[in-house]
Amino acid sequence: MKIKSKMKNQGAEGRGQGAGREVARRVSLRANFGGRGQEEKSQGGFPSGRTSGAGGRGESFLLSTCTLPCSPRFPTWVQKLAMFACLLLLVSCQAKNPATTSTQVRIARVVSGQTLEVVGMAEQPNLISQVRLIGVDAPDLRQRPWGNQSKEFLEKSIGDLDKPVMLEFDIEAKDTIGRTLAYVWKDDKLLNEQVVKQGYALFVERSPNHKYDQRLERAQQWARIMGQGIWSPDKPMRQTPTEFRRLNR
Repeated sequence: MKIKSKMKNQGAEGRGQGAGREVARRVSLRANFGGRGQEEKSQGGFPSGRTSGAGGRGESFLLSTCTLPCSPRFPTWVQKLAMFACLLLLVSCQAKNPATTSTQVRIARVVSGQTLEVVGMAEQPNLISQVRLIGVDAPDLRQRPWGNQSKEFLEKSIGDLDKPVMLEFDIEAKDTIGRTLAYVWKDDKLLNEQVVKQGYALFVERSPNHKYDQRLERAQQWARIMGQGIWSPDKPMRQTPTEFRRLNR
């Protein structure tokens, strides 16, 4: 009886230990798989680096974070600085561009082969404003006889001062001394082009105003080939207007 009792106790003990091991094994499995699930959830649904294969064993894999879409975040002060820079750029572009692309004015006086005095500008309609012809470098009035000839040709081209002319603007609105920069149209003729084509002025590029550069360049080539005005082979102009002004200030 003692032997049987002892065997029963040992069997119960063994079963208890076996049950304990089974419970421990199940707890371990739950901890492994459950913990992994929690970890996966805690990472926003992205895998933690392991997945379960067909045999229930863990198989490792790698996931490069570089393949995930990233949205870089910048400090607030950086964003504000970028917005401020964009605003400055916009204001700068608006300042360079005149409010309108063209306007009608009346000529008050022809100052030289490249400069006019006009009435009717939008910013001061009742006052006289000076206009500089874009792309034109006319002889100085002291450069005889070319300076006076250039002025007289422009006066003749304008004709009746009571009739308005059209001013067409480009990117830069004014020069360094405040004169309005414009292309001057009269009866569908571009006077900037006519002055150059007849040899009464040089064509000079003026960045960033390049709207009619090709027309003015062709006009100068024509005047040179034909020997017009300052290109006359008998009496050519030896100094450019810019050189003359620099040497005779």
